[in-house]
Amino acid sequence: MCCLSHVLPLLSYLLLACYWNEASCSPGEGKKVWLQADSSNLDQYFLHGAFPSGFLWGSGTSAFQNEGSSDKLRKGASIWDHFTKTSVNGSDSYTYWEKDVEALEFLGANSYSFSLSWSRLFPDGDSRAPPNAEAVEHYERLIDRLLERSIEPIVTLHHWDLPQALQEKYGGWRNETMVQLFSDYASFCFHSFGSRVKYWLTMHNPYLVATQGYGTGAHAPGETGSALIVAHHMIKAHASAWHIYNTNFRSAQKGQVSIVLGSHWVEPQRGRTDDANVESCQRSMEAVLGWFAGPVFQDGDYPDSLKATHGRLLPEFTTQEKLFVRKTADFFALSFGPNNFRLGKNIVNYEQSVTPDLRRVLAWIKMEYEDPKVLIAEGGWFTDASVRTEDTVAIYLMKKFINQVLQAITLERVNVFGYTQWSLVDGLEWIYGFSARRGLFFVDFDQANKTRAPKTSAQYYRSVILDNGFPQPEHLREVKSCFPCGFHWGIADSTLKVHFFPFSPQFTDPHVYSWNLTGDGSLRPVPGVQLSTRRAQCTDYLAIRSHLRLFASTGASHYRFALNWSLILPNGDLSSVNREALRYYRCVLTELKKLDLEAVVILYYPTNRAPNMGLPGRLHASGGWLNRSTVEAFTAYAALCYWELGSWVRYWITVNEPNRLLDLYSSEREKHLVAHNLLLAHAKAWRLHEKEHYYQQGTMVSLALHADWAEPANPFLESHKTATQRFLLFELGRFLDPLLGARCEQAQSKGDYPKEVREYMETRAKKLGLPESYLPSFTDTEREELGGALSFIALNHFTTRLVSPVPQTSAKTKPLTNHGCLTLSDPTWFTSNMGQALVPWGLRRILKWVAERYGKATPVIITASGIDDQAVQEDKLRQHYVKSYLQEALKAKHVDGVNLQGFYVWKLQDGLTPQFGFFTSDQQQSKPKQSVAVYRDIIAQGGFQTDIKLQTHIPKERSPL
Repeated sequence: MCCLSHVLPLLSYLLLACYWNEASCSPGEGKKVWLQADSSNLDQYFLHGAFPSGFLWGSGTSAFQNEGSSDKLRKGASIWDHFTKTSVNGSDSYTYWEKDVEALEFLGANSYSFSLSWSRLFPDGDSRAPPNAEAVEHYERLIDRLLERSIEPIVTLHHWDLPQALQEKYGGWRNETMVQLFSDYASFCFHSFGSRVKYWLTMHNPYLVATQGYGTGAHAPGETGSALIVAHHMIKAHASAWHIYNTNFRSAQKGQVSIVLGSHWVEPQRGRTDDANVESCQRSMEAVLGWFAGPVFQDGDYPDSLKATHGRLLPEFTTQEKLFVRKTADFFALSFGPNNFRLGKNIVNYEQSVTPDLRRVLAWIKMEYEDPKVLIAEGGWFTDASVRTEDTVAIYLMKKFINQVLQAITLERVNVFGYTQWSLVDGLEWIYGFSARRGLFFVDFDQANKTRAPKTSAQYYRSVILDNGFPQPEHLREVKSCFPCGFHWGIADSTLKVHFFPFSPQFTDPHVYSWNLTGDGSLRPVPGVQLSTRRAQCTDYLAIRSHLRLFASTGASHYRFALNWSLILPNGDLSSVNREALRYYRCVLTELKKLDLEAVVILYYPTNRAPNMGLPGRLHASGGWLNRSTVEAFTAYAALCYWELGSWVRYWITVNEPNRLLDLYSSEREKHLVAHNLLLAHAKAWRLHEKEHYYQQGTMVSLALHADWAEPANPFLESHKTATQRFLLFELGRFLDPLLGARCEQAQSKGDYPKEVREYMETRAKKLGLPESYLPSFTDTEREELGGALSFIALNHFTTRLVSPVPQTSAKTKPLTNHGCLTLSDPTWFTSNMGQALVPWGLRRILKWVAERYGKATPVIITASGIDDQAVQEDKLRQHYVKSYLQEALKAKHVDGVNLQGFYVWKLQDGLTPQFGFFTSDQQQSKPKQSVAVYRDIIAQGGFQTDIKLQTHIPKERSPL
């Protein structure tokens, strides 16, 4: 038998050599990943779907990090015990292993990855000596319990914790003797546990052992300068263990053996995929993943790039060793976590961009290593230790990584059969100690019984496992229907630019000219001759006609634009009225009427780009909206506009986005006072119109609120749900409740702020030791004036935000915002170049929220909605935006019964650079983009009666992240 055990490995790799010659792979195929265009579209940026049947959902731990009990039951010291110079108990999984199994059952996991402690099984590292019986029994109990609970054990032989005795006696992995010692240890484990274990992992991330343990000295054993030879010995040790299993155990146990290899990912800088950049990316991957995967999965030798980098310093495999090493893995086990990325940015970065894109790594592995089966043996990220159980960010990182795996399976056809979320419970995070945590379950290390408490990330992972992926939500199902007759198909713009002088001078110049008298082609006025002239007329303003011609070509019926308050009333009052400006606006309105188009006119359009927040200079200098006199000045301005322009305007908006204007003020007291005065100004303007103009003009007056939807950042926490409602009440309810009241309140009282906002502000004032709340109060007269002063609800909606409460470090710490909320974005949402997330379903939810709070009697109009797209013509992102957001608007109208009467796309034309416009700028000859045809098609159908043709591939300039 002794002779046979040596002969059979030789026969097995000779047979492999014959097979290899018939089916050889080509190293470097992975370069195609950077060269191929991304075939996924915007609908697949986050992919909904199920993982394959039988997919292994699991979590993992490692012996040194989690077992603890290092001073119990004859356990020998490991190099990490010696390196950290402490007895680490961590989660004490050796004692409380049953709690770990219960944690796995809570998740619904069907696999568990854990490592054996070499120094617990053999305190001096010698596997030829009798083992520690208590340790053997412990692992047998654990494996048996897992199988009883239908949880597949995935067992790692060596996860960094080499017995200290072997380090001291042989120098650890620097010594080639370790190859045989590891082989003996592996043989013992296969023999002792293999009848119940179907998945074996010989080593975990040997790259980090070599580079950090024996290269830089940052990890145990803390040595330097030996990374290359250590890696060489570890590769041979792995291959030897594989051959031992293949020869002596596979036929009876029918298991599989692999090695866990860690990787980062890189992209060419600025997306440049020329040969040099792609070659650099390939070298970077080969320097980490390829260092070990090349010999094991390809030809038994190191990549050529590694040889070129290290030259003679790189150990060589003999011809026989190459035959012995290659093809010694039954599947590809990948570690994709923070440890490799922290190194990637400092050590292996050929001037490329390091990015955590698991989908791309998996695609590279498929191309580079002939489409192997893949197990994600480690996935996950660090969380700061102070987070405890409310690990919100970890949820979104997990969501992103797991969805990238689904994309790789579905779109790249990578054969992934399992995912291991790292780690199951909190433990010692190597050189970071207890300052960082990675567990799905929080462990209070100070408690004697090491209680495990599920974090919110555990609850999320549990839901993913239960669904076996990401089921398609209801909002992705399209409806075929039409919007009602009279629906506003609109385009929204900001302040309309006024051109004071006509562009057609033939009726305004009194001179008569002679031409070419001197042969130079010049015009010369005839002396003493002058003709009668007339005033400029609307048809002379060529800018108006060309501008409205663009608008009319979209098929839209309503045009929303703003007047320039500071231009019409330079002094802020009626002492100086710019009649020319009024005449220009009147011309725009009359020309719209001639085209049978409607105008929605904004009186005050605040801006932080122009001086004075869009106010006349004198008003701004006297305190602006902090001064009550501005309310009266605005009322006088509104009266002038109603009188001069009202005959041509059916829809007025008093103030655009007053809730965003508040952001320009730093003091919380100022924010509340400004909001108060803006509400009063709107109400006075509304009452003025109702009293003097409504019956003559029959128009409607509103104010337009910035209305992004908000979702709890952590749906498992009541504090986040409460913060989200508070955020919406401060954003919308603060302005709408005083005007419309809230149906949820019994008295449906109008004329005051939401009860929840007032109570919150009073509670905060007490916590901060303030004499009273910053929120002002309305007088009885003001309440009367406010109540009902809104003809329709105007909302500017662009995106959705995740909301969480601001963490309070002290009761008297002032929050950063007056609502005490923070906003963030889901990294799985596609975002534009300017950072706007594409979340169509948020529009429907904000409309439902408004309808539920304020009833369905009051009409609702989306007065602005759009997204930036850098494309000059093929604006695929905007096409997708227009179609998907209008789909959600249609659902809100027909499914939810929202009284939606219009949708305005922001905006008509770009400025100097391509952004939100349907048309390019004047400098680019105002060319229509492809989204114009999409919008026009939807308008022509009155909604969605047939499929709307559009292109939705992700623009090349966007990162896949």
